[in-house]
Amino acid sequence: MTSRTTANIARVCYAIVFGWNVLCAFQFAFAPEAFAGAYQLEGVAAETAVRGIGVAFLMWNATYPAFLVSPERFKALGVVILVQQVIGLVGEVLIWCSLPQGYELLASSIMRFVAFDGAGLILMGISYAFFFSSLRRASA
Repeated sequence: MTSRTTANIARVCYAIVFGWNVLCAFQFAFAPEAFAGAYQLEGVAAETAVRGIGVAFLMWNATYPAFLVSPERFKALGVVILVQQVIGLVGEVLIWCSLPQGYELLASSIMRFVAFDGAGLILMGISYAFFFSSLRRASA
């Protein structure tokens, strides 16, 4: 495969994860009441906390657009995005592992993030590996 083809594949894979992340961010930011219960929170404080998570999701995704526009030019951002994904995944697993018994609803909510972030890491990681490998072959 050419580096252009693998760049486009990486672009599509990263765009899928970016799209899901931004959708989740907007849902959390603009309809927090729909998600607060899944985190065993309630009231204004709960909605504010969930809304804040939505804003944090948007900040986390600020690195994606440049990579999506030009993976060849911003290949280092592809790695930064993968590192962000690993940090999120590890953090979520540690939070999940720290929960005491009796918080099954909260645990299942966190596990949805673990599953999504794990799948996203695999999707982006494999596509980036092919992309980076094709760049190396092209420059050799």
